[in-house]
Amino acid sequence: MTQPNPAMLGVRLLATAQALPERRVPTAEVAALCHVPADLAIKRTGVHERRWLSGTETALSLGTQAAREALNRAGLDISDVDVLLNASGSQLQPIPDGAALYARELGLQGKATYSLHATCLSFLIALQHAALLIHTRQARHVLIISSEGGSVGLNPAQPESTLLIGDGAAAVLLGPPEHPHQGLHAGRTETHPAGADHTRITGGGTLRHPNHPDATPTDFTFDMQGLQVLKLASRVVPPFLERLRPGLSSGLPGITRVIPHQASQAGLDLMRRYHWPEEQVEVTLRTLGNVIAASLPLTLHQALEAGRLGAGDTALLVGTGAGLIAGGVIWEL
Repeated sequence: MTQPNPAMLGVRLLATAQALPERRVPTAEVAALCHVPADLAIKRTGVHERRWLSGTETALSLGTQAAREALNRAGLDISDVDVLLNASGSQLQPIPDGAALYARELGLQGKATYSLHATCLSFLIALQHAALLIHTRQARHVLIISSEGGSVGLNPAQPESTLLIGDGAAAVLLGPPEHPHQGLHAGRTETHPAGADHTRITGGGTLRHPNHPDATPTDFTFDMQGLQVLKLASRVVPPFLERLRPGLSSGLPGITRVIPHQASQAGLDLMRRYHWPEEQVEVTLRTLGNVIAASLPLTLHQALEAGRLGAGDTALLVGTGAGLIAGGVIWEL
């Protein structure tokens, strides 16, 4: 009988759910805003359409909707949640913490709520944190909400990001494992700050606040140097993968399915260098775009709903985020 990994964190996936904006935005529409030919925009990004907030929709309303659906699927009440984690790359507002706003919407009283922020990898960090809480019996049920409304901060003069970003939310409910092998068998994050200025929003904090004499409206929009991000990622990710699990930079040892952050088509193409079979890689970029921190849980949800991932399977959740941060976990469901 195989012995459990003593370094693993026991945790079970109880339910996932998603909430997407009603408005579907084809790439041709966004390309026109950016003055880029539609066919070229699709070729470069890999995105054919994405969802954008409209009407009364907000990232808060989407995240709340996804959370309620996850609780319903798990057969639990909000009172059963011990910790609520907000794992979103875009803030609802600076103060109070966004998790408190979700708690108010959901009716969660007297429990721990806080945010874990690692831009596009916020969900990955929250997953590891939740697993630690559950494994050490500091919590029984942890609810993670990743909800993004990045479309409100796009700058059409920056086609690289404007053509990529979509809105949406996902919620993931976690609990104690049912057997000794169920949980996170490996997890790792690394920051390579040479990329700190490659992906950024400079406005909104104390460095470039609204009263700063040099502040401009574009300081509060998304700025990305995609080529620089890709060059740095191509250097740091292969050795990172080997440190996560030997052999990952040249194959998928022990992995059923890859759940990658949907950064861009170029980012997904980079995975071909690792000899990961395309049929084992879950992709949502074409229809959802890059949904920032919600990309990973939305892609996980899609794989589960389609039956391409299930109990007993092992998933590799992996990606990069602004910073530049590389992160990944190996999770036996």
